[in-house]
Amino acid sequence: MDEDRRIPQPMRADGSGWWDFGPRNVMRDRQNPDLLVPPVTDAGTLPNLKFSFSDTYMQLNHGGWSREVTVRQLPIATTLAGVNMALTPGGVRELHWHEQAEWAIMLVGRARITAVNQNGRNFIADVGVGDLWYFPPGIPHSIQGLEEGCEFLLVFDDGTFSDLNTLSISDWFAHTPKDVLSANFGVQPENFNDIPNHQRYIFQAEVPGPLDSQRVISPYGTVSESFTHRLLAQEPITTPGGQVRIADTTNFPIAEKVAAALVEVKPGGMREMHWHPNADEWQYYISGKGRMTVFAGEGTARTFDYSAGDVGYVPRAFGHYVQNTGDQSLWFLEIFKSSRFEDVSLNQWMALTPRQLVEENLHVGPTFMHSLRKKKWPVVKYPGFY
Repeated sequence: MDEDRRIPQPMRADGSGWWDFGPRNVMRDRQNPDLLVPPVTDAGTLPNLKFSFSDTYMQLNHGGWSREVTVRQLPIATTLAGVNMALTPGGVRELHWHEQAEWAIMLVGRARITAVNQNGRNFIADVGVGDLWYFPPGIPHSIQGLEEGCEFLLVFDDGTFSDLNTLSISDWFAHTPKDVLSANFGVQPENFNDIPNHQRYIFQAEVPGPLDSQRVISPYGTVSESFTHRLLAQEPITTPGGQVRIADTTNFPIAEKVAAALVEVKPGGMREMHWHPNADEWQYYISGKGRMTVFAGEGTARTFDYSAGDVGYVPRAFGHYVQNTGDQSLWFLEIFKSSRFEDVSLNQWMALTPRQLVEENLHVGPTFMHSLRKKKWPVVKYPGFY
Protein backbone atom coordinates (compact mmCIF):
# COMPACT_ATOMS: atom_id res chain seq x y z
CA MET A 1 0.00 0.00 0.00
CA ASP A 2 2.85 2.42 0.79
CA GLU A 3 4.32 1.71 -2.64
CA ASP A 4 0.95 2.44 -4.30
CA ARG A 5 0.82 5.84 -2.61
CA ARG A 6 4.15 6.77 -4.15
CA ILE A 7 2.85 6.04 -7.65
CA PRO A 8 1.05 9.08 -9.13
CA GLN A 9 -2.53 8.45 -10.16
CA PRO A 10 -4.85 10.33 -12.56
CA MET A 11 -7.13 11.52 -9.76
CA ARG A 12 -7.92 14.91 -8.28
CA ALA A 13 -8.72 15.69 -4.66
CA ASP A 14 -12.34 16.36 -5.64
CA GLY A 15 -12.76 12.70 -6.62
CA SER A 16 -12.55 13.08 -10.40
CA GLY A 17 -10.50 10.51 -12.29
CA TRP A 18 -9.66 6.96 -11.26
CA TRP A 19 -6.76 4.61 -10.59
CA ASP A 20 -4.49 3.62 -13.46
CA PHE A 21 -3.66 -0.02 -12.79
CA GLY A 22 -1.45 -0.30 -15.87
CA PRO A 23 0.28 -1.18 -18.02
CA ARG A 24 1.94 2.22 -17.72
CA ASN A 25 5.27 4.05 -17.62
CA VAL A 26 5.39 5.35 -14.04
CA MET A 27 8.69 7.21 -14.56
CA ARG A 28 7.15 9.15 -17.44
CA ASP A 29 4.10 9.99 -15.35
CA ARG A 30 6.32 11.32 -12.57
CA GLN A 31 8.12 13.52 -15.11
CA ASN A 32 4.81 14.86 -16.46
CA PRO A 33 2.44 15.42 -13.52
CA ASP A 34 0.51 18.12 -15.39
CA LEU A 35 -0.29 15.71 -18.21
CA LEU A 36 -1.39 12.98 -15.81
CA VAL A 37 -3.52 15.39 -13.74
CA PRO A 38 -4.02 18.58 -15.76
CA PRO A 39 -4.86 21.83 -13.96
CA VAL A 40 -8.63 22.32 -13.89
CA THR A 41 -8.15 25.41 -16.07
CA ASP A 42 -6.73 23.32 -18.94
CA ALA A 43 -9.19 22.61 -21.73
CA GLY A 44 -9.41 21.87 -25.44
CA THR A 45 -7.18 20.12 -27.95
CA LEU A 46 -4.01 22.18 -28.15
CA PRO A 47 -1.32 20.10 -29.95
CA ASN A 48 1.71 18.64 -28.20
CA LEU A 49 4.21 21.40 -27.35
CA LYS A 50 7.02 19.27 -25.90
CA PHE A 51 9.66 16.83 -27.08
CA SER A 52 12.80 15.67 -25.33
CA PHE A 53 16.20 15.26 -26.94
CA SER A 54 16.38 12.04 -24.89
CA ASP A 55 13.66 10.58 -27.14
CA THR A 56 15.32 11.28 -30.48
CA TYR A 57 17.85 9.35 -32.59
CA MET A 58 21.52 9.64 -31.60
CA GLN A 59 24.09 9.76 -34.42
CA LEU A 60 27.40 8.40 -33.05
CA ASN A 61 30.72 9.04 -34.80
CA HIS A 62 34.41 8.85 -33.99
CA GLY A 63 34.85 12.45 -32.88
CA GLY A 64 31.44 13.09 -31.33
CA TRP A 65 27.69 12.70 -31.62
CA SER A 66 24.56 14.59 -32.63
CA ARG A 67 20.80 14.38 -32.23
CA GLU A 68 18.04 16.64 -33.48
CA VAL A 69 14.49 17.79 -32.81
CA THR A 70 12.76 18.90 -35.99
CA VAL A 71 9.22 19.00 -37.33
CA ARG A 72 9.50 15.22 -37.69
CA GLN A 73 9.70 14.84 -33.90
CA LEU A 74 7.63 17.90 -32.89
CA PRO A 75 5.17 18.56 -35.77
CA ILE A 76 4.02 21.97 -34.54
CA ALA A 77 7.60 23.34 -34.62
CA THR A 78 7.55 24.51 -38.22
CA THR A 79 9.73 27.60 -37.92
CA LEU A 80 12.86 26.28 -36.19
CA ALA A 81 14.78 23.02 -35.70
CA GLY A 82 17.43 22.18 -33.11
CA VAL A 83 20.53 20.00 -33.07
CA ASN A 84 22.33 18.99 -29.87
CA MET A 85 25.95 18.08 -30.67
CA ALA A 86 29.10 17.09 -28.80
CA LEU A 87 32.69 16.92 -30.08
CA THR A 88 35.62 15.13 -28.47
CA PRO A 89 38.96 16.93 -27.94
CA GLY A 90 40.00 17.43 -31.55
CA GLY A 91 36.65 16.16 -32.92
CA VAL A 92 35.56 18.02 -36.06
CA ARG A 93 32.17 18.93 -37.52
CA GLU A 94 33.56 18.93 -41.01
CA LEU A 95 33.79 21.85 -43.44
CA HIS A 96 30.22 22.39 -44.60
CA TRP A 97 27.45 24.90 -45.26
CA HIS A 98 23.64 25.09 -45.06
CA GLU A 99 20.71 26.49 -46.99
CA GLN A 100 19.51 27.73 -43.58
CA ALA A 101 20.97 30.12 -41.03
CA GLU A 102 22.80 28.51 -38.08
CA TRP A 103 22.53 29.97 -34.56
CA ALA A 104 24.36 28.27 -31.70
CA ILE A 105 25.20 28.46 -28.00
CA MET A 106 28.05 26.63 -26.26
CA LEU A 107 26.78 24.58 -23.30
CA VAL A 108 29.93 22.76 -22.12
CA GLY A 109 33.64 23.12 -22.94
CA ARG A 110 35.24 25.06 -25.78
CA ALA A 111 35.50 24.85 -29.56
CA ARG A 112 37.20 26.58 -32.46
CA ILE A 113 35.01 27.82 -35.28
CA THR A 114 36.07 28.95 -38.75
CA ALA A 115 34.19 30.59 -41.62
CA VAL A 116 34.73 32.43 -44.91
CA ASN A 117 32.11 34.77 -46.38
CA GLN A 118 31.17 35.48 -49.98
CA ASN A 119 33.74 38.29 -50.18
CA GLY A 120 36.67 36.11 -49.20
CA ARG A 121 36.84 37.56 -45.69
CA ASN A 122 37.58 34.91 -43.07
CA PHE A 123 36.84 34.37 -39.38
CA ILE A 124 38.60 32.10 -36.86
CA ALA A 125 37.70 32.21 -33.15
CA ASP A 126 37.50 30.13 -29.97
CA VAL A 127 34.14 29.96 -28.16
CA GLY A 128 33.36 28.89 -24.59
CA VAL A 129 30.36 28.33 -22.32
CA GLY A 130 27.61 30.88 -22.93
CA ASP A 131 29.10 32.13 -26.20
CA LEU A 132 26.90 32.37 -29.30
CA TRP A 133 27.77 32.04 -32.94
CA TYR A 134 25.77 32.66 -36.10
CA PHE A 135 26.46 31.76 -39.70
CA PRO A 136 24.18 33.22 -42.38
CA PRO A 137 22.75 30.84 -44.99
CA GLY A 138 25.35 29.54 -47.44
CA ILE A 139 28.40 30.63 -45.42
CA PRO A 140 30.93 27.74 -45.22
CA HIS A 141 32.19 26.94 -41.73
CA SER A 142 33.55 24.30 -39.35
CA ILE A 143 33.55 23.47 -35.61
CA GLN A 144 36.30 21.64 -33.72
CA GLY A 145 36.49 20.61 -30.08
CA LEU A 146 39.42 21.98 -28.06
CA GLU A 147 41.31 20.32 -25.18
CA GLU A 148 38.27 19.57 -23.00
CA GLY A 149 35.84 18.76 -25.81
CA CYS A 150 32.47 20.50 -26.00
CA GLU A 151 28.69 20.24 -26.25
CA PHE A 152 26.45 22.84 -27.87
CA LEU A 153 23.00 23.58 -29.24
CA LEU A 154 22.49 24.51 -32.90
CA VAL A 155 19.25 26.13 -34.08
CA PHE A 156 18.21 26.50 -37.74
CA ASP A 157 15.49 28.73 -39.19
CA ASP A 158 13.52 25.89 -40.81
CA GLY A 159 11.55 23.25 -38.92
CA THR A 160 12.14 20.66 -41.67
CA PHE A 161 15.94 20.98 -41.40
CA SER A 162 18.14 17.93 -40.78
CA ASP A 163 21.82 18.22 -39.94
CA LEU A 164 22.45 14.88 -41.68
CA ASN A 165 21.42 16.41 -45.01
CA THR A 166 23.72 19.43 -45.11
CA LEU A 167 26.19 20.39 -47.83
CA SER A 168 29.62 18.96 -46.92
CA ILE A 169 32.99 19.35 -48.60
CA SER A 170 33.82 15.63 -48.37
CA ASP A 171 30.43 14.68 -49.86
CA TRP A 172 30.94 17.03 -52.82
CA PHE A 173 34.46 15.75 -53.47
CA ALA A 174 33.21 12.15 -53.30
CA HIS A 175 30.60 12.86 -55.96
CA THR A 176 32.83 14.79 -58.37
CA PRO A 177 34.92 12.99 -61.04
CA LYS A 178 38.65 13.16 -60.36
CA ASP A 179 39.33 14.74 -63.77
CA VAL A 180 36.94 17.55 -62.84
CA LEU A 181 38.70 18.05 -59.49
CA SER A 182 42.02 18.05 -61.39
CA ALA A 183 40.79 20.72 -63.81
CA ASN A 184 39.32 22.83 -61.02
CA PHE A 185 42.39 22.88 -58.77
CA GLY A 186 45.14 22.55 -61.38
CA VAL A 187 46.80 19.42 -59.95
CA GLN A 188 47.13 15.86 -61.23
CA PRO A 189 44.19 13.44 -60.65
CA GLU A 190 46.32 11.17 -58.44
CA ASN A 191 46.24 13.87 -55.77
CA PHE A 192 42.65 12.77 -55.10
CA ASN A 193 43.27 9.03 -54.77
CA ASP A 194 42.70 9.06 -51.01
CA ILE A 195 39.72 11.40 -50.69
CA PRO A 196 36.76 10.06 -48.65
CA ASN A 197 34.07 8.24 -50.62
CA HIS A 198 31.25 9.62 -48.46
CA GLN A 199 30.32 12.50 -46.16
CA ARG A 200 32.56 12.52 -43.09
CA TYR A 201 30.12 14.63 -41.01
CA ILE A 202 31.95 14.29 -37.66
CA PHE A 203 35.45 12.83 -37.46
CA GLN A 204 38.37 12.60 -35.05
CA ALA A 205 41.43 14.79 -35.56
CA GLU A 206 44.27 16.19 -33.46
CA VAL A 207 43.52 19.00 -31.03
CA PRO A 208 44.47 22.20 -32.87
CA GLY A 209 47.30 24.41 -31.62
CA PRO A 210 46.86 27.87 -30.07
CA LEU A 211 44.58 30.24 -31.94
CA ASP A 212 47.44 32.45 -33.14
CA SER A 213 49.17 29.45 -34.70
CA GLN A 214 46.07 28.65 -36.76
CA ARG A 215 45.33 32.08 -38.18
CA VAL A 216 45.13 32.44 -41.96
CA ILE A 217 45.57 35.93 -43.39
CA SER A 218 43.08 36.77 -46.13
CA PRO A 219 44.04 39.44 -48.70
CA TYR A 220 40.49 40.77 -48.20
CA GLY A 221 40.69 40.93 -44.39
CA THR A 222 38.37 39.50 -41.76
CA VAL A 223 34.57 39.68 -41.69
CA SER A 224 33.14 43.12 -40.93
CA GLU A 225 30.56 41.79 -38.43
CA SER A 226 31.60 39.20 -35.85
CA PHE A 227 30.06 35.75 -36.12
CA THR A 228 30.25 35.39 -32.30
CA HIS A 229 28.68 37.06 -29.28
CA ARG A 230 29.53 36.61 -25.58
CA LEU A 231 26.05 36.36 -24.13
CA LEU A 232 27.09 35.88 -20.49
CA ALA A 233 29.27 38.98 -20.65
CA GLN A 234 26.31 41.28 -21.25
CA GLU A 235 24.44 42.87 -18.36
CA PRO A 236 21.17 40.98 -17.68
CA ILE A 237 17.74 42.42 -17.05
CA THR A 238 17.40 41.57 -13.35
CA THR A 239 14.16 41.35 -11.35
CA PRO A 240 13.27 39.71 -8.01
CA GLY A 241 12.32 36.52 -9.87
CA GLY A 242 15.45 36.06 -11.96
CA GLN A 243 17.17 37.51 -14.99
CA VAL A 244 17.06 37.68 -18.79
CA ARG A 245 19.73 38.27 -21.42
CA ILE A 246 18.51 39.08 -24.93
CA ALA A 247 20.55 38.63 -28.11
CA ASP A 248 19.18 39.96 -31.39
CA THR A 249 20.34 42.34 -34.12
CA THR A 250 20.50 45.24 -31.65
CA ASN A 251 23.61 43.68 -30.03
CA PHE A 252 24.48 40.76 -32.36
CA PRO A 253 24.05 42.41 -35.79
CA ILE A 254 24.95 39.42 -37.97
CA ALA A 255 22.09 37.31 -36.52
CA GLU A 256 19.43 38.57 -38.91
CA LYS A 257 17.23 35.47 -38.87
CA VAL A 258 17.36 34.29 -35.24
CA ALA A 259 16.78 36.15 -31.97
CA ALA A 260 17.04 34.64 -28.50
CA ALA A 261 16.72 35.21 -24.76
CA LEU A 262 18.49 33.30 -22.00
CA VAL A 263 16.15 33.20 -18.99
CA GLU A 264 16.80 32.35 -15.36
CA VAL A 265 13.73 31.79 -13.14
CA LYS A 266 14.59 31.50 -9.45
CA PRO A 267 12.78 29.02 -7.16
CA GLY A 268 9.31 30.38 -6.49
CA GLY A 269 9.44 32.63 -9.56
CA MET A 270 7.86 32.57 -12.99
CA ARG A 271 8.38 33.95 -16.48
CA GLU A 272 5.46 36.33 -16.45
CA MET A 273 2.25 35.95 -18.47
CA HIS A 274 3.08 37.26 -21.93
CA TRP A 275 3.10 36.54 -25.65
CA HIS A 276 5.27 37.22 -28.69
CA PRO A 277 3.68 39.25 -31.51
CA ASN A 278 6.30 38.61 -34.19
CA ALA A 279 7.26 34.91 -34.16
CA ASP A 280 6.73 31.42 -32.76
CA GLU A 281 8.89 30.57 -29.74
CA TRP A 282 11.20 27.51 -29.74
CA GLN A 283 12.48 26.70 -26.25
CA TYR A 284 15.42 24.69 -24.93
CA TYR A 285 15.57 23.81 -21.23
CA ILE A 286 19.12 23.81 -19.84
CA SER A 287 18.66 23.03 -16.14
CA GLY A 288 16.03 22.90 -13.41
CA LYS A 289 12.35 21.99 -13.61
CA GLY A 290 9.52 24.05 -15.01
CA ARG A 291 5.88 24.06 -15.98
CA MET A 292 4.42 26.00 -18.90
CA THR A 293 0.78 26.68 -19.63
CA VAL A 294 -0.14 27.92 -23.11
CA PHE A 295 -3.42 29.71 -23.84
CA ALA A 296 -4.69 29.51 -27.44
CA GLY A 297 -8.05 31.30 -27.27
CA GLU A 298 -11.61 29.91 -27.48
CA GLY A 299 -11.26 28.34 -24.05
CA THR A 300 -8.19 26.30 -25.00
CA ALA A 301 -5.22 25.93 -22.65
CA ARG A 302 -2.73 23.15 -21.94
CA THR A 303 0.06 22.62 -19.41
CA PHE A 304 3.37 20.79 -19.90
CA ASP A 305 6.27 19.93 -17.58
CA TYR A 306 9.88 20.49 -18.69
CA SER A 307 13.36 19.57 -17.49
CA ALA A 308 16.92 19.67 -18.85
CA GLY A 309 17.17 18.60 -22.48
CA ASP A 310 13.51 19.23 -23.32
CA VAL A 311 12.26 21.34 -26.20
CA GLY A 312 9.13 23.47 -25.86
CA TYR A 313 7.17 25.38 -28.49
CA VAL A 314 4.66 28.22 -28.42
CA PRO A 315 2.89 29.45 -31.58
CA ARG A 316 3.04 33.17 -32.27
CA ALA A 317 0.76 35.36 -30.13
CA PHE A 318 -0.36 32.47 -27.88
CA GLY A 319 -0.35 33.58 -24.23
CA HIS A 320 1.89 31.61 -21.88
CA TYR A 321 3.93 31.60 -18.68
CA VAL A 322 6.68 29.37 -17.27
CA GLN A 323 6.87 28.53 -13.55
CA ASN A 324 9.87 27.14 -11.69
CA THR A 325 8.61 23.94 -10.06
CA GLY A 326 11.95 22.88 -8.52
CA ASP A 327 14.24 23.99 -5.72
CA GLN A 328 17.01 25.30 -8.03
CA SER A 329 17.08 27.98 -10.70
CA LEU A 330 15.36 27.10 -13.96
CA TRP A 331 17.45 28.09 -17.00
CA PHE A 332 16.04 27.97 -20.51
CA LEU A 333 16.35 29.60 -23.93
CA GLU A 334 13.61 31.35 -25.86
CA ILE A 335 14.49 31.35 -29.56
CA PHE A 336 12.68 33.02 -32.47
CA LYS A 337 12.85 33.10 -36.26
CA SER A 338 13.20 36.87 -36.28
CA SER A 339 15.77 39.64 -36.26
CA ARG A 340 14.32 41.09 -33.05
CA PHE A 341 13.15 39.81 -29.69
CA GLU A 342 9.64 41.11 -28.94
CA ASP A 343 7.22 40.26 -26.16
CA VAL A 344 4.02 41.79 -24.79
CA SER A 345 3.56 41.77 -21.02
CA LEU A 346 0.01 41.14 -19.83
CA ASN A 347 0.74 43.13 -16.66
CA GLN A 348 2.21 46.11 -18.49
CA TRP A 349 -0.60 46.14 -21.07
CA MET A 350 -3.22 46.49 -18.35
CA ALA A 351 -1.18 49.06 -16.41
CA LEU A 352 -1.01 51.29 -19.50
CA THR A 353 -4.71 50.95 -20.36
CA PRO A 354 -7.39 53.27 -18.91
CA ARG A 355 -8.17 52.05 -15.41
CA GLN A 356 -11.96 52.07 -15.69
CA LEU A 357 -11.80 49.99 -18.86
CA VAL A 358 -9.73 47.28 -17.15
CA GLU A 359 -11.93 47.26 -14.03
CA GLU A 360 -15.14 46.89 -16.04
CA ASN A 361 -13.65 44.25 -18.32
CA LEU A 362 -12.41 41.96 -15.53
CA HIS A 363 -14.58 43.00 -12.54
CA VAL A 364 -11.51 43.75 -10.42
CA GLY A 365 -11.05 46.31 -7.70
CA PRO A 366 -8.50 48.86 -6.45
CA THR A 367 -6.15 46.35 -4.81
CA PHE A 368 -5.55 44.59 -8.10
CA MET A 369 -5.29 47.83 -10.07
CA HIS A 370 -2.67 49.25 -7.70
CA SER A 371 -0.57 46.08 -8.14
CA LEU A 372 -0.09 46.61 -11.89
CA ARG A 373 3.34 47.71 -13.16
CA LYS A 374 4.00 50.12 -15.99
CA LYS A 375 7.56 48.80 -16.29
CA LYS A 376 8.00 45.29 -17.60
CA TRP A 377 9.35 42.53 -15.33
CA PRO A 378 10.07 39.54 -17.57
CA VAL A 379 10.49 37.28 -14.51
CA VAL A 380 8.37 37.80 -11.38
CA LYS A 381 8.41 36.58 -7.80
CA TYR A 382 6.24 37.80 -4.96
CA PRO A 383 6.86 36.48 -1.40
CA GLY A 384 3.83 34.58 -0.21
CA PHE A 385 2.29 34.20 -3.66
CA TYR A 386 3.51 30.85 -4.92
